[in-house]
Amino acid sequence: MKRLTFLFLALVVAVLVSACATTSGSTTAEKRQAVQTMRQEVLSNLYRIKPAARSLVQSSPGYAVFSNANVNIIFASFGGGYGLVRDNKAGRDVYMKMGEVGIGLGLGVKDFRAVFVFHDRATMERFIGSGWEFGAHADAAAKAGDKGGAAGGEIVVDNITIYQLTESGLALQATIKGTKYWRDDELN
Repeated sequence: MKRLTFLFLALVVAVLVSACATTSGSTTAEKRQAVQTMRQEVLSNLYRIKPAARSLVQSSPGYAVFSNANVNIIFASFGGGYGLVRDNKAGRDVYMKMGEVGIGLGLGVKDFRAVFVFHDRATMERFIGSGWEFGAHADAAAKAGDKGGAAGGEIVVDNITIYQLTESGLALQATIKGTKYWRDDELN
């Protein structure tokens, strides 16, 4: 029962953190523009670091870009953010939010960006519709602006190539996480 209570409280904190991780702007149009700007900056950074990613993103059925903030407090990890999924064929965007909770060892705070490249349409549609992701995660980051470094990188899971770019933070973690992505009703 204690574990169930802990997991419920952790989920509540993750939802609260994700609510705090919102886009800038006061109108819906300004918030959409902030997400679009974030996407362009993240893709530019990704293409600078991994030039081959450009052709993968452009030739894919679609991709997602998220801005995430993550907090690790000894045995628990919480995070939240926002982003969008781009359907390359239809030429439309689906604005989304995300929240995560994890258990494991860790300490620190990290601000990072994630790019998901979908290798088939069914995987992209499943992500938009259900948006759950579970898995083990380990990384280290000590970065502020262009100073410092972070271990992250590129992985391929379930027909999705995932790139992680750390913006800033100081964190050392090894956790098992559950992440929920869902449509942003305000921006869609």
